[in-house]
Amino acid sequence: MIDHTLLKPDATADQVVQLCLEARQYQFASVCLNPCWVALAARELHGSSVPVCTVVGFPLGATLPEVKAFEAQRCIADGAREVDMVINIGALKSRDYRLVAHDISAVVQAAHSCHVLVKVIIETSLLTDEEKVEACALAQAAGADYVKTSTGFSTGGATASDIALMRRVVGPGIGVKASGGIRSAADAQAMIAAGATRIGASASVKIVQEAKK
Repeated sequence: MIDHTLLKPDATADQVVQLCLEARQYQFASVCLNPCWVALAARELHGSSVPVCTVVGFPLGATLPEVKAFEAQRCIADGAREVDMVINIGALKSRDYRLVAHDISAVVQAAHSCHVLVKVIIETSLLTDEEKVEACALAQAAGADYVKTSTGFSTGGATASDIALMRRVVGPGIGVKASGGIRSAADAQAMIAAGATRIGASASVKIVQEAKK
């Protein structure tokens, strides 16, 4: 259930290789990396059951829908099989729901044409509960496979209450990913209990080792 994540701007090639080795060992749901590392990770994970996940419009979400769609296509060409996109947060808060819908749909269409999953990051720490509901509803209507709490680069990360809210909005039909600040097995278990079906974490190995104990 864990996306083994390395999104730091100073991540190195050696760290990406190590991440992939750990993903093979622990059979994580995916590795989640910045776009520049997708090709390397795809080579390192070739022949394994672990797919490469990448991020689009990350971490601000303030790029154009067409740019996000192209970024998704380019990453897919390099080997990405899951795409975590950041919505246009400012547009959502401006109630420009048409733009937000177009923003999400552009990436969903680009990814789904290649049978690639899309997770929509709504950045819960910047939203009111009403805005979280709207964001989840728009993502679901656009055909996203998951809604996701956070980039991990804003003012806060995942909370169990946000996961529960997101799950209530989308129902059982699509996934909910908790990401940001999940550093222990107890944190992960709390998110799963609230309705999360995927966890994004950089402390993945520690979480799994604690869970085994």
